[in-house]
Amino acid sequence: MTTWVLLRGLARESRHWGEFPRLLQQALPAGDEVLALDLPGNGSRWRERSPASVEALAEAARAEWQRRGAPGPVVLVALSLGGMVALQWAMRHTAEVRGCVLVNSSLRGLAMPWQRLRPRALAELLFVALRGDAHARERRVLRLTSNYPVCDATAEDWTAHARSAPVSRANMLRQLLAAARFRAPRAAPPVPLLLLASTQDRLASVLCSRAMARAWQAPLVEHPTAGHDLALDEPAWFARQVAQWAVPPAGASAPRHEFAMKLQ
Repeated sequence: MTTWVLLRGLARESRHWGEFPRLLQQALPAGDEVLALDLPGNGSRWRERSPASVEALAEAARAEWQRRGAPGPVVLVALSLGGMVALQWAMRHTAEVRGCVLVNSSLRGLAMPWQRLRPRALAELLFVALRGDAHARERRVLRLTSNYPVCDATAEDWTAHARSAPVSRANMLRQLLAAARFRAPRAAPPVPLLLLASTQDRLASVLCSRAMARAWQAPLVEHPTAGHDLALDEPAWFARQVAQWAVPPAGASAPRHEFAMKLQ
């Protein structure tokens, strides 16, 4: 049995996964479990202070997994900032991680700052951080992270999330700082990796994922039209890619991946 731990990105929480956890659960082998965790400062943990380092965020996520009593080993499926948290978890506690799926993530040292966070996207995020109205704020986030027409029901749901578990400006800025400071490890963690990316990502350039794929000889699969929030735009495609990924059995050595980039 494997626990597939889901980690979201900047100022987002487990409810923002939408239908993806259900679709992934249906696609996985019987007995596997899907567990979505919130990082400190977000979602169920919105009253907590967000650490300003990825290292501390990873330890907090791992502690929450342990507190929830979900069995190991884990596969970490992580979006954006969550991908950095997953990498740190896998590097620090390799024995309990079977693999990582990194989605539209980026790393200092492998990509330029303006690729990791496009200038227009940074301006939008700073505006969002200062905006008081939750409805207008979430609408702008949806326009930034999705390439598809915004669904009114989704916008209302996200507004409700923001009102019931508001992310403070200070926590959002600390999470931005953590992401900006986290540097790529000299070598990939010794676990199987799968990289997923959106070719038309308007928040973080797809060049970030391509750089990781080249540096670590890891497989990369791109979606040609989806936005940064792949779980929102293409949840079924996302779940299918994860479920089809060949993760070795627990206790087996990680395979050496040949570099691959493909559109599906």
